[in-house]
Amino acid sequence: MTAISLGPTPARRDALRRRIRLLVAATIAYNVIEAVVAITAGARASSAALVGFGLDSVVEVASATAVAWQFSATDHEAREKTALRIIAISFFGLAAYVAVDAARTLLGAGEAEHSTPGLVLAALSLVIMPVLSYAQRRAGRELGSASAVADSRQTLLCTYLSAVLLAGLALNSAFGWSWADPIAALAIAAVAVREGREAWRGDACCAVPARTPSPSSGQCGDPCCSPAPDDSR
Repeated sequence: MTAISLGPTPARRDALRRRIRLLVAATIAYNVIEAVVAITAGARASSAALVGFGLDSVVEVASATAVAWQFSATDHEAREKTALRIIAISFFGLAAYVAVDAARTLLGAGEAEHSTPGLVLAALSLVIMPVLSYAQRRAGRELGSASAVADSRQTLLCTYLSAVLLAGLALNSAFGWSWADPIAALAIAAVAVREGREAWRGDACCAVPARTPSPSSGQCGDPCCSPAPDDSR
């Protein structure tokens, strides 16, 4: 009879908790730098998109800080619900700001100038954020932490915003299409609302240890999840 794994061993869980803390610290550090650069460059170029991107970085810091606070306790599961609430509120705040700012831009609140620092920052974030998001989501799923997975979604949303910002700045600089960024930003706001609702309910994808099999299939019971490869070596 084949033995069935019931999840990570205690030693593996400790390693995953340490990994999540390091990833959260890296996310906070990068987003602080990102916020300062984006808001400064946005103010100089009169770019609402850049300023909004910087404020999104502030929201990301709040979300990551909530997860860091949760995992600073030995019994991190006891803080799970509160951390999820903070992450959800961060999503809702981000969605509200992006939607209002996009509407103001569409109504002609102002036109942004070309911003080389903004283009460089958006391109860097488009590369860095998916890596951080994937690593945290993988560790969070294996550990069974809904808040870590939810925070990884916040980081992934920042990736989408980076793509929107890059496209908006590039199109505005090259063709003067100022409407492209706010239209895409409204779609991002809708995604943020959905993610916020799921975080509030605790419906993070595969928020059970990814190595825990379902009774019928022997695989992760969450259809959006597949077992993570063994990287414990």
